Amino acid sequence: MSGHSKWHNIQQKKGKSDAARANVFTKIGREIAVAVKQGGPDPNSNSKLRDAIAKAKANNMPNDNISRSIKKASGELGSINYEDMTYEGYGVGGTAFIVEALTDNKNRTAGDVRHLFDKYGGSLGATGCVSFMFKRKGVIAVAKSDIAEDDLMMFALDAGAEDILSDDEEVFEVITAPADLGTVRDELEKNGVKLLSAEVDMIPENTVEPDEAQQTTLLKMIDKLEELDDVQNVYHNAVITIGDDEEE
Repeated sequence: MSGHSKWHNIQQKKGKSDAARANVFTKIGREIAVAVKQGGPDPNSNSKLRDAIAKAKANNMPNDNISRSIKKASGELGSINYEDMTYEGYGVGGTAFIVEALTDNKNRTAGDVRHLFDKYGGSLGATGCVSFMFKRKGVIAVAKSDIAEDDLMMFALDAGAEDILSDDEEVFEVITAPADLGTVRDELEKNGVKLLSAEVDMIPENTVEPDEAQQTTLLKMIDKLEELDDVQNVYHNAVITIGDDEEE
């Protein structure tokens, strides 16, 4: 599990408990709510909402939940003001972390995030301390078993993708500019390409591979960060080679 392989992160979440899945649905519901508040309830004219709905479907969020989130946001979100917060810092083994949150209480969220960095041997840093190590990109995952690389490359590049990565054993990763993610995703689907996931991601320029003990600590820290209600995304530049069964 490298720092930018979102498909493996999603795959892990799908295999976790119902409580963990409900937590994922809550986070996506919050993204939908913010998108509706910023751009309205029509996904045809609100690209951010369209992307959030696609993310919801990729995570098997029921259509009823999606509709309910949109309706609730349309009528009841006036008194809730979520703020985008980004925290940067370091984990064990010289790893770099970016944590994105949507919160209605900055002090609570900052305290929770700082506590977990401290607990697992890391430290929060100043804004900008590690973000220069990452590039924001759209990443679309497609199973290698579903399509030939040449066909995917033709469809993706015609749709405006920047690159196709095939380093992962199971998936191709189609890389786009963040603003082009929705367009490329829609074009691939029109051409019958089955997508595993499609999200904006932070891709590390360089990765580091900590030792096994440090990887175990990092996995625990990542899980605990992702369990926080306010945290939406956790990005890092660690290459994780141990399995989940070694995490506990």
